[in-house]
Amino acid sequence: MSAHRRACGIAARLVLALAALTTLSGCAVDRLHARRAAATAAAAQDRTLECSAVDACAIASPYADLVGQAQRDSRAQAPVHYVNLLDRGEDSLLLRIHLVRSARKSIDVQTFIFAEDDAGYLMLDELVKAARRGVKVRVIVDQLFSLDDVELLAQLARAHVNFELRVYNPTFHKARTPPLEFAAGILCCFFQFNQRMHNKLLLIDGAIGIAGGRNYENRYFDWDDDFDYRDRDVLVIGPATESMRTSFEQFWRHPRSVALSRLRDVSARILADGVDAPAYAVHAYRNAQRVATLSRLADDPEYIRSHFAAPSLRVGAAEYFSDAPDKPVAPDQPRDNQLSNHIIELLRGAQSQIILQTPYLVLSRKARQVFAGLHRQRPQLRVMVSTNSLAATDAFYVYALSYKYKKRDLKLGFEIHEFKPFPDEAADLVANYAELGENDGGTGARYRKYGQAPLSRHGVRLGLHAKSIVIDDATALIGSHNFDPRSDYYNTESGFIIHDHAFADALRASILRDSAPGSAWTVARRPRSGVFSRLSNSISDFSTALPIFDLWPFRYATSYQIKPGCSPLPPSDPRFYDCYEDVGDFPEVNLPLKTIYTRIVTAFGAGLHSIL
Repeated sequence: MSAHRRACGIAARLVLALAALTTLSGCAVDRLHARRAAATAAAAQDRTLECSAVDACAIASPYADLVGQAQRDSRAQAPVHYVNLLDRGEDSLLLRIHLVRSARKSIDVQTFIFAEDDAGYLMLDELVKAARRGVKVRVIVDQLFSLDDVELLAQLARAHVNFELRVYNPTFHKARTPPLEFAAGILCCFFQFNQRMHNKLLLIDGAIGIAGGRNYENRYFDWDDDFDYRDRDVLVIGPATESMRTSFEQFWRHPRSVALSRLRDVSARILADGVDAPAYAVHAYRNAQRVATLSRLADDPEYIRSHFAAPSLRVGAAEYFSDAPDKPVAPDQPRDNQLSNHIIELLRGAQSQIILQTPYLVLSRKARQVFAGLHRQRPQLRVMVSTNSLAATDAFYVYALSYKYKKRDLKLGFEIHEFKPFPDEAADLVANYAELGENDGGTGARYRKYGQAPLSRHGVRLGLHAKSIVIDDATALIGSHNFDPRSDYYNTESGFIIHDHAFADALRASILRDSAPGSAWTVARRPRSGVFSRLSNSISDFSTALPIFDLWPFRYATSYQIKPGCSPLPPSDPRFYDCYEDVGDFPEVNLPLKTIYTRIVTAFGAGLHSIL
């Protein structure tokens, strides 16, 4: 048999296997089986309460005073909110654990990723402990990147009568999605498979809410040994939390939020374990000392008061926006695309300055139209963008698309600053965690797993994951929306919009730190001189306009680093090229193949923006 015939035979068998898997796996668990699994889990559920007190033995929290103050002072036309900007990852995790322990009645959690590492296990353990002392706990996770250990999920199904977890949009009605089923999901049901719940929400007693960009995984809380995210949340107390409650209820009741007993693999495990299965047990942590330190601080009300409650800002208008669970089915309905539409309206009203931070600078068509209109109508409007470099991103395919359209973004008047993997302000963090990484066998495994670009130096790399906007130093947005086509059309998103000068100033200062020369490279056009430069620019324009075969290697823009002794300047300043030196398109990337891959995606991947 020829090699060609063998290859055709293998391909045919793969297609048949995928078709069979699609047919067989597409069947939801039948109602009788689901009822049996639910009854088995319920019979095995722990129903004992470790506390009989009215407050469920909640720890004392200084935030209780702020809740009461906001309720007393708020009026229908003059709401009062208290807010904390949460920039540091470990602070954000510590505060979450404190608030979970302070809960008296209810805890609602919604997230895109729930990982099985120290941060994820710690949060799970604390939620189950809260349920055992009498707090009603509900959790919604997006299925694709959350908790795929079927035995763990079966344990959670019977952990306690006060604890319930639902999985949003499960592929083939299962908790796990192995690679073959992942491929089958794309082939058979791409539209549904491609739509994800990207919301992040924590709501304590319906009164204290946290929303932003963080998922439950070590890297979102500065706990990863190799790669941590520069991310951001906001804590809000006040009337806006009622909108959080309403949004969570919509997702909780939606048909795409599936109980564990209705998942094919989990229900089978529940039935196999029976009613005498082992109870949920608190996890052993990889870095137990770090967990113990954070746990001790989370129990200390004076620490929480001095570091969080006391510095909180009193603000007026704060709004929580969330897309509806059925957004992708009817994306043009205002209620289903609430956050995207509100962001667009805010941008259109900008008069002097927009500061935007996003990990992925791949704008949707609607966003491009808005920025183009602003550039025509208000050429003096400053638009500053903080985003990832290739060296900092964990999604180089997406970076490759942003690389393709750098000229278009610069022509819109953007000042682009690309985040460095080792920013100056994070030097201590890098040094501390570099030692941990060496002791744990190096960093190669995670580079391969997450598609990160191998770098020219070692240590804990940082990448941007924060999604924030400041408009005219008056309005601030912090949420899960990446301001890209996925966020506009496919994922459900959520976030807070806060109308307050002091809070906007704090957020603006935070983004500017990430954009300073020690933390970011500046993207600017290459100087034009000579016939070749002008010819290259014309060919580059033509090449970029092509949907495929964008192969011209000489791009319009590149990265620049400030020279010693110079002060920061915008690329529009005539002195810019005297004070900045060209450091190439992909500074600090130490693997030629990665740059080649990036250029290939740039050339052939223009149609993938909605998938990536």
